Amino acid sequence: MVFSSAIFLFIFLPVVFVLDRVLPGIRAKNMLLLVASLIFYSFGQPVYLPLLLLSVVLNYVCGLLAAGKYPKLGVGIAVVGGIGLLAVFKYADFAIGTINNLFGIALPMTGIALPIGISFFTFQGLSYVIDVYRDRSVVSRSFVKILLYISYFPQLIAGPIVKYHDIEKEIDQRWTTPRETALGIRRFICGLSKKLLISNAMGQMADAVFALPTGEIGMFAAWMGAICYTLQIYFDFSGYSDMAIGMGRMFGFHFLENFDYPYTATTIQEFWRRWHISLGSWFRDYIYIPLGGNRVSTGRHIRNILVVWALTGLWHGASWNFVFWGVYYGLLLLAEKFLLGRFLEKAPVWLRNLYTMFAVIIGWVFFSQTTPAAIGKMLGAMF
Repeated sequence: MVFSSAIFLFIFLPVVFVLDRVLPGIRAKNMLLLVASLIFYSFGQPVYLPLLLLSVVLNYVCGLLAAGKYPKLGVGIAVVGGIGLLAVFKYADFAIGTINNLFGIALPMTGIALPIGISFFTFQGLSYVIDVYRDRSVVSRSFVKILLYISYFPQLIAGPIVKYHDIEKEIDQRWTTPRETALGIRRFICGLSKKLLISNAMGQMADAVFALPTGEIGMFAAWMGAICYTLQIYFDFSGYSDMAIGMGRMFGFHFLENFDYPYTATTIQEFWRRWHISLGSWFRDYIYIPLGGNRVSTGRHIRNILVVWALTGLWHGASWNFVFWGVYYGLLLLAEKFLLGRFLEKAPVWLRNLYTMFAVIIGWVFFSQTTPAAIGKMLGAMF
């Protein structure tokens, strides 16, 4: 079930919203949202509901271990288990295909379908256990609360990635005033409009260009396709975030902003402070800083940036083009830090924004084209 579907807009969301207003007490409301979230996730893919529940059970138990006598064991099992689920269900066929291509063999593919939202609920569960390991007071003894936190339907499919301590108090106590409800509904409508009116139209235009044979894409068409995709992915992703934030507000939850006008950025570093903020902060807090961040030697700092951005790319999809995309941004960030910094500081704002958008549009070519040949086709036509 997706937010823009008729069954969600005209049946699921109105029914859950009305029941939330009718039911008395926070426990009844939480149980309503929990059941609704499990139904939402099961719709169309009921076979993967046990996987979601397994992930929640794993992180709940590991959270208790991390808060008790075995903190390292708890966080270790959570990391191995969470990454293991991703490895099996998201990256197994990618790894097998890579091995087959490298060694010229034909290992059979698993054929496992990608469970919807697995990257998001895995990262949320891991963030909870790691936060408990760092601060035992964060732990929750209630399985229902952890299950609601991880499976809550507004942010389950496309984020934002929510940390438990950000909504812990609102799980136990929240208010839904007419003003907050109105603001939530307006935010949801804005996000839905981004998705239906802009993103879908831009996507049709981009797909029409990408589908053309190699020799039929002229330079103008190639740039129009890349620009349309640049608009499509922003209005799609930020639209889903707006809908999630709006629905959260309708039910009394306040999620942090996930996009902050990223296409107004004047450097790549600023772009990533504004784009998919929850994902960037996750990689910063749980990978970049533990690796040493920038408080290490120059060589290790460069390594840390490239590792984080390669993983960021791989998180988006099980394909080499996503890894290329991530490394591309890692190299750009290194270039800004060590080569371009002084020039960018002195350059006029319009030129810095032009440079940033040029780099971002090129980046989306890596993101949208799934093979090196397709990437080469688009870049060759654009230049």
